[in-house]
Amino acid sequence: MHVTFYGATREVTGSFHTLVTDQDNILLDCGLFQGRRKETEAKNRVFPIDPKILTNMVLSHAHIDHSGRIPMLVKDGFSGRIFCTRATADASAYLLRDSAKIQEGDAAYLNYKTAKVFLAQIKTGGGKTEISQADQQEIKALLKSGDHDLRTEVAEQLLRDHHLEVIVPLYTLAEAEESLEYFQGISLGETVTIGQDLTCTLYDAGHILGSAMSVIQYKAGGQTKTVLYSGDLGRFDKPIINDPTLDFAEEHRNIDLMIMESTYGNRFHEPVVDMKPLLKKVLIETFDRGGSVIIPAFAYGRTQELLYFIHELFLAKEIPPMPVWVDSPLATNITNVFGEHPETYDEETHETFLRNGINPFDFEQLQFVQTVEESMALNRDTRSHIVLAGSGMCEGGRVLHHLRHKIHDERNTVLIVGYMGQNTFGRNLQEKGEEYAANGRKGDPPVVRFYNKDYPLRARVVTLGGFSAHGDRKEMTRVLKESNLSIKKIALVHGEEEQSFAFAEYLRSEGFTVEVPLHGQSLTV
Repeated sequence: MHVTFYGATREVTGSFHTLVTDQDNILLDCGLFQGRRKETEAKNRVFPIDPKILTNMVLSHAHIDHSGRIPMLVKDGFSGRIFCTRATADASAYLLRDSAKIQEGDAAYLNYKTAKVFLAQIKTGGGKTEISQADQQEIKALLKSGDHDLRTEVAEQLLRDHHLEVIVPLYTLAEAEESLEYFQGISLGETVTIGQDLTCTLYDAGHILGSAMSVIQYKAGGQTKTVLYSGDLGRFDKPIINDPTLDFAEEHRNIDLMIMESTYGNRFHEPVVDMKPLLKKVLIETFDRGGSVIIPAFAYGRTQELLYFIHELFLAKEIPPMPVWVDSPLATNITNVFGEHPETYDEETHETFLRNGINPFDFEQLQFVQTVEESMALNRDTRSHIVLAGSGMCEGGRVLHHLRHKIHDERNTVLIVGYMGQNTFGRNLQEKGEEYAANGRKGDPPVVRFYNKDYPLRARVVTLGGFSAHGDRKEMTRVLKESNLSIKKIALVHGEEEQSFAFAEYLRSEGFTVEVPLHGQSLTV
């Protein structure tokens, strides 16, 4: 049996690993690479293997960096089953549809921009003279319907007629819908056959609702070989979902190879118990200044966790009853998925909410934004409020519009509650805001650029790292040391080089055999 690492190798997106026997090819995750468009476009367009040769796939969880290329996989000939928990299957239905809409929207916008520039050049004869207002309106009428709707087909046909590049989405909504037919949801602890002499059993990973570690066993020639894929490991003692599994069935305890994430392999989070007081402090300080709190939040997991804490603070009357807005259609749908899977909740959630007949994700101050018009009205609202909006790394989505209206005002706070990948706008915002604060907020504020315009970053930028859904070094080590597993070898993936190498060095000092594989590297089990 051979395991080959094709994605999330010395980086944190694009999870894609294969497990190959003499008879079968099994795929572990099929994630989207995220970051700078030019750098990720080529990586996302081409698979390192032909999807037609794959027998089946095991999906650790629904986050797009682990699931986001599944529609392309099906489009290119994959015909197996996608095994995951039922909660992951339900969440993937929303996440993949949303991703497809983003792919289609991005392609349409880029084609519109190219067509607009081309027509402007024709109007001005390719010179440096400014285009007239009348010509601008003529171009707009040709390429847009109203103020917002793009005439996608018109722009694409114009580009084709003039032999200009037409951007094609990675996949369409229809292709995402088709891929959902290949999902097969199973229960934690249930063992299913995924190939000849190959089985898979899922255990709770504690990362997000439905996330799972996968134990894959190959029994052939009188021998049993076992691979454990961690997916993304969560934290201990967090609300809503259960902790990462430490108690594995006897037949699954001897691990020949553990494929393990390392996102925070060299970092330590604040204790989970400190998160609610820290959140309370940020909210009250902002409200006392007359400001609002803008929270770029991942729609799946982070949004629901924040709503849980805010709900608790309201119930205890520890913060004033300010409006809380969720401005993300995807987050609204995912919150409904949470409501449909109470079997995944931990004991604390049952005790605090369910046994008292209270929905953790529904309270008087909470409002879900339904339309673009409502979102635009909220942008202009100067009253103090909390808004949770996507995307989590500020690479797109409605959060950018809230930032555009609020980032220049020092009364407001941008609250960072999750990992910001390298080269993302969120990381840029985080680093500049923290540097300005470290210098006592003296002098001119830093400038950030988005939507082709410079904005002064006067709003406070606060990071609460303890909200991370990823376990830190201590928590990942706890899974290794306090579980009943016996692990022969570990391969670290899903971590930037600094994190993976530091974690590998630490684990070796603790007696583990560790590799940090390169892209395309194979290990024999």
